[in-house]
Amino acid sequence: MSVPAAFIGVVLIWSTTPLAIKWSSEAGAQFGVTARMVLGVFLCLVLVAVMSRRMRWNRAALLTYVAAGLGIWGSMSCVYWAAQFISSGLISVLFGLTPVVTALMAAVWLGERALTPARLLGIAVGIGGLWLIFAQGLALGGPALLGMAGVLVTVVIHSASAVWIKRIGARLHPVETTTGALLIAVPLFLLSWGLSEGFAPPETLPPRALWSILYLAVFGSTLGFILYYFVLHHMQASRVALIPLITPVLALLLGHLVNDELLTPRIWLGSLTILAGLALFEWGDRWWRRWRVVR
Repeated sequence: MSVPAAFIGVVLIWSTTPLAIKWSSEAGAQFGVTARMVLGVFLCLVLVAVMSRRMRWNRAALLTYVAAGLGIWGSMSCVYWAAQFISSGLISVLFGLTPVVTALMAAVWLGERALTPARLLGIAVGIGGLWLIFAQGLALGGPALLGMAGVLVTVVIHSASAVWIKRIGARLHPVETTTGALLIAVPLFLLSWGLSEGFAPPETLPPRALWSILYLAVFGSTLGFILYYFVLHHMQASRVALIPLITPVLALLLGHLVNDELLTPRIWLGSLTILAGLALFEWGDRWWRRWRVVR
């Protein structure tokens, strides 16, 4: 599989996922995420059988499944809960802070690139953009702030899971990682659904909620995770985290055009400020070196 093609695939899937999450939550947040994951693990098991692959169950493999499974359960539970309160575009923008959190964790756990003045400047600019968006949240009311906080918790869980997987270094096939992760995550989702909604299916299932669940099961939970873990195994964790740098603008436009989501000037300004901070964080040192050479 081509790493650039897989990278682009993840970008496209992650750009459409926030809107699909919001639509699938119309059937109930816990039901929506649980149905998606149950269908996803079934598709993964079929894929394992078709590919005639044997799942590995050694210590490193088990630790990888646990790290990935807990990451999926924790991050997806938080983001589905948050989707009840904020727009899909805003979810994607806040999730764009993943590179900063991932790089900080990778520096501590993996010994990857240390913080430099350019990266510190990028963090400061990103925090400024986050402040602008939270100020918008204050205008929208308390529920919006809860939704934003939920996405930030999602970012921390997702980043920790990615760095944990890199630290284990099991080098599993992406299909193995995805299948093993979902085998860990699905029982946790079922338990969460039972505790919160008593295993009660929705009385009515809106068509777009149904199609969103199916889309997320096929692309979000199966193909998306396979491509993501493939890229994660072949790139630095901090490089993989560049994906959320690209997806927010696409998600904002999609939510506005397809779901009539409100885009205020403050949201645009905060979003662009966060993206500028992330760009400085990742490429600021390179730009500084080139500028010095030109001088």
